Parts: sequence; C-alpha cells; structure tokens
Amino acid sequence: MTQPTLAAIPVLQTERLTLRGPAAQDHDLLSAFYGSERSHFVGGPLDREKTWRQLATEIGHWTLRGYGRWMADLTETGETVGMVGLWNPDGWPEAEIGWDLMNGHEGRGYATEAALAARAFAYDVLGWTTAISLVAPENHGSARVAERLGAQRDGAFQHARFGPLHVYRHPGPEALTDGGPEAYA
Repeated sequence: MTQPTLAAIPVLQTERLTLRGPAAQDHDLLSAFYGSERSHFVGGPLDREKTWRQLATEIGHWTLRGYGRWMADLTETGETVGMVGLWNPDGWPEAEIGWDLMNGHEGRGYATEAALAARAFAYDVLGWTTAISLVAPENHGSARVAERLGAQRDGAFQHARFGPLHVYRHPGPEALTDGGPEAYA
C-alpha cells in the first residue's frame, strides 16, 4: 500500500521543541488526551473513533487553509508534549493561535514556546496582521499562556458547541518588532 500525499507542512524548531505535522501515528497519543477529562475545554472527552475524526480534521485543515496546528515534540527525546498552531475552521470568529498540552506536560512553558513559533510563522510567513486565542472562562492555565504571549482580553465569543469563550487578542507584528514580547523571547 502506498502512502497518501499529504499537504506540505513545514517543520519548525524552537529551543526545546520540534513542531511537525500531525500524522496517523499520533492517533494513540491523541486518543489518550481526548479520552481524558483534560480535553473538556477543547471538545472532549472523545472516544477513539471521534479522535480519529479530530485527527483527520487537523490534517485536513492544512490542505483547506494552507496552515494548521503542529504536533510539538521534545527535540531531545521525540516525545510529543502537545499540539499547537494556527486554527480557523468554519464558524470561528477569526484566525486563532491555539494550544493543547498532552497529559502531564503542563507548567513547563511548552505551550508558550510553541505558540511563539506559530505566531512568528503566521506573521512572518503567512503575512497575518492579527491573531486571537479563544479560551474557556474556567481554563486559567490557557489564559496565563495567552497573557505570557502578550495577548489581552478583547471581548467574548459564543460558540455553538464550546459555549462562551474569552477572546484574547495578540499584539500585531508591528508591536512585536518594536520591543514587544517576541523581541525578548
């Protein structure tokens, strides 16, 4: 059986992480994440079949939009610690930078590190001039990540499936090149 042709997904490197495209081999890891209560802010818990569909959505987003979310692997060990990147499915208010950390990998700065790389890609390669992050009101960890990235609360969004979400607006590229948060990253 031949491998299907996938969208060309760039690989990004940070100090500790390699950001790579999602693939079929991530199904077991994502099933563990989406099957846990930890995923309740991002549509879970999901069973294996629904997780497969979510993985297909992540991969398909790259083809439909030309960008998407990366799997974040520790460069030193290859262990996957999260999924971070650019997201804008139908029904979203605008393009988002989002992050999900796998069970046991929170509190180590991985989401912030990967999101900085994703935002730089959005601004420098894709030419975005703005980005948001949507955060559930009770998701204090994600709110702290957004704030560490320099994003500020900018209203609310009512999602049909996820309910009320806080909108965090990221500083634009002009603010980041003029001494903003990324100038010191």
